[in-house]
Amino acid sequence: MATTSTAHHERPYIDGQWENGDGVIEVRDLAEGGVFAQIAVASPLHAEAALDAAEAAQPAMADSTIPQRGAWLESIAAGLRDRKAELAEVIVREAGKPISSARGEVESAAERFERAVEEARNLDGEFRQGTTAGHEGWEAITKPEPRGTVLCITPYNYPLSTTALQVAPALAAGNSVVLKPASKTPVSAAILTDVIAATDVPTGAFNFVPGHGSSIGDVLAGSNAVDAIAMTGSSGAGEHVARQSGIVDLHMELGGNAPAVVFPDADLDAAAAACAKGGLKYAGQRCSAISRVLVHESIHDDLVERIDREMDAYPTGDLFAEDTALGPLIDNDQADWVEELVTDAVDRGAETVRGGGRDGQFFEPTLLGGVPETARLVADEQFGPVVPVTTFADEDHAIEIANGTDLALDGCVFTTEYDRALRVAERIDAGAVRINGAPSHGLGDIPFGGNGKSGIGREGIDTSIEAFIRHKSIVL
Repeated sequence: MATTSTAHHERPYIDGQWENGDGVIEVRDLAEGGVFAQIAVASPLHAEAALDAAEAAQPAMADSTIPQRGAWLESIAAGLRDRKAELAEVIVREAGKPISSARGEVESAAERFERAVEEARNLDGEFRQGTTAGHEGWEAITKPEPRGTVLCITPYNYPLSTTALQVAPALAAGNSVVLKPASKTPVSAAILTDVIAATDVPTGAFNFVPGHGSSIGDVLAGSNAVDAIAMTGSSGAGEHVARQSGIVDLHMELGGNAPAVVFPDADLDAAAAACAKGGLKYAGQRCSAISRVLVHESIHDDLVERIDREMDAYPTGDLFAEDTALGPLIDNDQADWVEELVTDAVDRGAETVRGGGRDGQFFEPTLLGGVPETARLVADEQFGPVVPVTTFADEDHAIEIANGTDLALDGCVFTTEYDRALRVAERIDAGAVRINGAPSHGLGDIPFGGNGKSGIGREGIDTSIEAFIRHKSIVL
């Protein structure tokens, strides 16, 4: 069995110093049980000190050059790879992610820092001339400059790669950063902080404040020292942060309830494989997970049978075993929520084709057929390993069901008819719709984000860099 071999600085990092905390967070070991780590908690005073340090470091960050920032980011990527085995083990234990997925997450995080180097080279200004009457002789230079301090609030489900998607663009754009990780999975963020602390990033430009949102969240989000907030989390948490924040740039990727719309002419084997993968990967604890399958009524039974077969390819077991595909949910509260939604669907007439059982935090991979439109699973974000299948009569009916929720992050459509594919993709209310494949955000080369309660703005390496700068015009 794997064992952690390197001690972590599991405490706040503020203004270039590791600080003693105000109590501890016990991080549960989702692989073997018990307590995996204890991390010192940042107090409101720590949060304020981190914001002060970030603000004081802003001039040094603004004066930094693109080559300097590129060197920092490349060093961070190399540092993550040097500690890949350690980080992968940490992610297995704190997030309950199978080892193969955990390794992939570390590599994804490193690649995001490297991609930020490439995109930062495009941060150039431009020269403009006046073209309106009365301004014919005007000439101007427009140049990008950092916003100042970016508050990064990160989720538990991808504790390293999502953090990289926020931190890398913020640093690439020349901003100071205050990182507040999810309290359930703070250890991988602590290691990332250790890696950043070993680079030449100016003192105070990166600060790490682990802790409970109820204690330091409002202090951070409501501070006048914050110039932009990058957040990935639930819609409810995002709404709270938005209410607390002042006049700042909000950059939020929040909850999702992605529909997969399957038409009779689709490649049903491919659709079934995508629905199983989209619903079960990381036990469904992904904002872009396929949360509901909407299938034409004429092929319901056929598709359900194919999805059932595909779900055989997702074995459970030891999270450190290479072939394990599914692990536990993050905690008992999340398992309670998934169980509540499944029970509601079954009570309303859904058929349990597979699974439906629970053992503590572990929820069986579950396939439900004939799920009525009134079931809460059709409208609410579940964040669990459940594939609910609902029927539609025609295209308009499918769009009605797909858009019948205030969550509009992702969606997908399966059909071999080109015109229908584009038409349905345009009609689905979502920030991104994939044709003939499960939603996927990749490294961030394609902008993604949600409508409605699924977020504000769009994420991606270059898209986020653009969000973390402002354009200044100097008129000659």
